[in-house]
Amino acid sequence: MTAESRCIVVVEDEALLLFTIADDLRQAGFEVLEASDAREAIVHLERRADVELLFTDIDLPGSMDGVRLSAVVRERWPHIKIVVTSGKHRPDRRGMPEGSLFIGKPYLPGPLARTIHGLLP
Repeated sequence: MTAESRCIVVVEDEALLLFTIADDLRQAGFEVLEASDAREAIVHLERRADVELLFTDIDLPGSMDGVRLSAVVRERWPHIKIVVTSGKHRPDRRGMPEGSLFIGKPYLPGPLARTIHGLLP
């Protein structure tokens, strides 16, 4: 399967960062669904059975942060790979869903895309 057929959800509440991350990942060949909060992310996941990876910031508006969103995704969609990011927090591994990965901000587009490629079979 090529990157072009790989669908990922990117969740980031800062509009400029969301645009930049999504654009970088599209340039790397991924199909990107954008969400600015957990609710939007879940809507994408409920509508698209082909999502393979969730890339989410920890700090999100609303009732669910990125760590909680990751736990919901792991429970409802156990096949989806999860990458959590933050420039402010470094979550305790025990608080993150099994098999998830943390990447601190700032990150570079190339290494991020390679990491995502490496997580997808």
